[in-house]
Amino acid sequence: MSFDNILGIAASGLNAQMVRLNSTASNMANASTVGSSPETAYKAKRPVFEALLREEQLTQGADYIGGVKVAGMVDDKEINRKILDPGNPKADADGFVFASNVNEVTEMVEMMAAGRSYQNNVEVVNTAKQLMNRTLDLTKV
Repeated sequence: MSFDNILGIAASGLNAQMVRLNSTASNMANASTVGSSPETAYKAKRPVFEALLREEQLTQGADYIGGVKVAGMVDDKEINRKILDPGNPKADADGFVFASNVNEVTEMVEMMAAGRSYQNNVEVVNTAKQLMNRTLDLTKV
């Protein structure tokens, strides 16, 4: 495996985890929002990753077999809670609003896991760099 492949695969992992961190941050920012119906209430977003295992999966944004790409974003299927708040301008005729389906604890776990995965990919890049420098040192003798 070439140095370029190692860095490309790690970079695809870094990109995927950055998307995961951004979606988690967006979910946390919308955790306390409400809507007038379950359809208009905020739904947590989750990225869907795809491992790049075959040549035909490669695109301009992901050039290395063994990498990962973000295949899309999906809404979390958790139901939105119904809250009685007749004074809220978004309340329906019965005085209910619908809270987002974001669970802050789940989002914190997602954020920690994405951060750890991001760190692991940075470590791959650092290790590859150290190995390349050691290889270059061998040629100086």
